[in-house]
Formats: sequence, C-alpha cells, structure tokens
Amino acid sequence: MTSSAPRRTVLAAALAAAAGVAAPSAQAAGTSRRPAAAPATATAPATATTPDAAARRPKSLVDYHAWTTASDWTKGHAKGTAVAHGARPGIRLAHPAGTSDYKDPHSGRTATWEYATWTSPVHRLKVPATEVIASWNAHTPSGTWIAVELRGTYTDGGRTPWYAMGRWTAGDSDADIRRTSVDGQKDGKSSISTDTFAIDTPASGLRLTSYELRVTLYRKPGGTLTPTVWRLGAMGSDVPDRFEVPASAPGHVGRELVVPRYSQEIHKGQYPEYDNGGEAWCSPTSSQMIIEHWGRRPTQQQLSWVNPDYADPQVCHAARHTFDYQYEGCGNWPFNAAYAATYRDLQGIVTRLSSLTDAERLIHAGIPVITSQSFLKPELDGAGYGTAGHLMTVIGFTKDGDVIANDPASPDNAAVRHVYKRRQFENIWLRTKRKNADGKVVGGSGGVCYLYFPAKPAPTQRRVLAELGIR
Repeated sequence: MTSSAPRRTVLAAALAAAAGVAAPSAQAAGTSRRPAAAPATATAPATATTPDAAARRPKSLVDYHAWTTASDWTKGHAKGTAVAHGARPGIRLAHPAGTSDYKDPHSGRTATWEYATWTSPVHRLKVPATEVIASWNAHTPSGTWIAVELRGTYTDGGRTPWYAMGRWTAGDSDADIRRTSVDGQKDGKSSISTDTFAIDTPASGLRLTSYELRVTLYRKPGGTLTPTVWRLGAMGSDVPDRFEVPASAPGHVGRELVVPRYSQEIHKGQYPEYDNGGEAWCSPTSSQMIIEHWGRRPTQQQLSWVNPDYADPQVCHAARHTFDYQYEGCGNWPFNAAYAATYRDLQGIVTRLSSLTDAERLIHAGIPVITSQSFLKPELDGAGYGTAGHLMTVIGFTKDGDVIANDPASPDNAAVRHVYKRRQFENIWLRTKRKNADGKVVGGSGGVCYLYFPAKPAPTQRRVLAELGIR
C-alpha cells in the first residue's frame, strides 16, 4: 500500500500491556480488544437548516460537549485554578494545590511539578455511549503541560476509574515532558485504546451514561508560567457496528474550498524518529493543510530546525509536534486537534459526523473536514492503495455530490487533489467494521473527523456547528 496508516487498526487495536500512571491520580491497567456487535443502520440527517428540518432529523448517535466560556469554567470544581478572562476565556494555574513527582517513561527523567486541577460538572450523555474521545485546546509554554482524564458512570450504576486520556504539551525541549497517551488501562468493563474510551462488550448492552473530565495543569515549582486551557470537551457515541451504511443524497454541492496541497510521500525517509518518517504522516499532513487554509503557519524561527533541503518544512514540524511517544506515531486524534489549536485564534476538536450530508453543510459554510477511514484498494476507485487507517481532507463536493479530497497519500503535491465516488467514500468512512485483505474482520472509524475552525466563527459557520452539536 502506498498510504501510510497509523499503527493502530482504527478502534480495533489491542492495547499494549505497559501501564502508565499520571500523578496525582491512579489509573487502571490491562488489555482489551473491542469486539464486533450485530450490524445495524442509521438514517442520514436532513440537509436543510430550517427549524422544521432540524425537528425531522433522527436522534443523533453522537454527543459532543465542551466547556469553553467563562461561565462554563466557573461551574467546575477548581483546585488551584482560576478563570483566565479575555477574548478567549480559559483556566490557568493560579496557585498550586500541591506538588507531584513524575518520571517520564520516554525520557527517563524524574521531575517535581506544581499542579492545580479543574474538574468539570457531570455531563449526562444524550446518547448513552459505547465510545468517548476527549479533545482539548491549550497553551502550554515551555516547562508546562496538562493531563486530561475522564471518569464515567455506567448504565449498571458502576463508575469507571479516572482514565488518562492524554498528557499534552506543545513542546519537546529538555524542559518539557514527552507528550503521550497511556496504554494498559481497563476496569473489566471498559478500556482505553490510545485516545479512545470503549466499552469492552457493546453487545452486552452496557453503556456509559455520563462523564466528567478533569484537567491537571503542571509547571516547574516556584515558576510563574502557566498552561491555559481554552476548550475541554469530549465526543460520546453509540454508532452501531456495521459493514454498510445507508447512502446519503447530495445536498449542498458544487463548492470547493481553497486548501493547500501537501503530500506526505515526498517526506519519505525524513526524520524517521517520528513514526518512520513522512510515509506515516497522513494525520499531521492533513492537519497542516487545514491550518494553512485558515491562514496560519509556523514562523521561520519555528522551522529553523528542519533541514533546509526539505520541501514543505511545516509538514515536518507538524509531525514532530503531534508525535505521541507511547503510540509511536503522529496519528493520535486529540493530539492533532490540540496542535491545530496552538495557532492563533484557531480551535480544534475530534468528533463524529453522521453522513456526507453533514460534511456538505460544513463545506458550504467554509469549514473543511479531516476524515479517518480504512479500506482495501478496490473499495476506493482512484486512490491506488489500501490502508488500515488513513487521514485525508474533504475540501468540497462536485455538482453530482462526489467528494473532492486532498489526499496526502499522493506522489507529490500536484497530485494531492482527488475526486472520489460519493458512495464509496461515505461507506469506508462511516462503517465500523470491514474485512481486511486476509478476510479478517477489523474496525473502521465510524465517521471520526477533525474539525478546525476560528475561535470566533462567522455567523453561518457558528450556526452549522451548533446544528451539529458543536459550540
């Protein structure tokens, strides 16, 4: 295959046995694999945006919720944090709640950190969930970092432990920890696979009914720098296991957004310490295309570490700064969203969409969509490869409703733009089950996508995002 897939087979990878503990809270440990359930179907939502059309839409299978406003931050339980007011409200470390030692499993260094915590109110899911993916936007100056955790309640009344959903910092200097997911977490009912909480046996009927998120802000003892968290949220979903999804009818069509075209393939062999080099950089390459669509890019100083002989050094930069040292790859979904949000007034989230109709509405409002899919070569005409997991960017639709995508798994930048058949693309993106080349049943992403958009969206963009449950 010419595409470079993330190391996990999306949402179906086995957890590694190594355990990780994020001070100051305890974690669970173990291994798990998400089993298949009976295939089911869902109805595509209406394309119109009128109140009557919204009322006719079927119940969503996805619940994205986030805390982003000053009012939101005051409703949580703060232990050493304070609201950071301004155009983009957040929380900051005001005074330490204590200190904690952290031995970085990837650098081997042990350091003492001051910390403060903020715990969200309990969010009751509109859709009792089989999976939850957290994502966040934060500013982390060198020598600071954050840890995001999730604790939920099951339909049987039990509670999960505090699960580590990620330890994040934007930098990777000697003053920083190595950003990382935490393997080996489970409680006998659910487990964490890199960045995804999943019920171990969805067919049992067990679901997560609610959750709370906790973010811990760290800095060097006695310092004055602080992380600032602007957005903290999670997407819960109960997408039924399915090999096929219903076809959606074209809605808003005939628009193509102007998005830079970057190939991951031209970076083969570059910086192999980041997931074997460019051939595995589909996620950061896609992220960089959309970041630049919004007019943001790294400075020349930020790119000064890149070999000047390499084209598109910003792609190398994106790979380095999305790299997950535990997963050993650049395909951690929340890490890509968090990286996008390090750019001025840009937000990034991870969610799921229900159909290409949703993507059309976003495109029509000027918001491109980064999609995650896996497929065999014959399942997507014109791609020329098969993949166990691949990210590409949906930038438009033809007048017939086919998908215009910037596919980073292309031989050079000029070849990145593709037109893919609507039905084929929609199915490989939205399904949760498929058969690989050996005939083995493996996972699909179930409609996972990254959405990057301005901190202050235009009115039309705000409306469409709100219709999809995003604010």
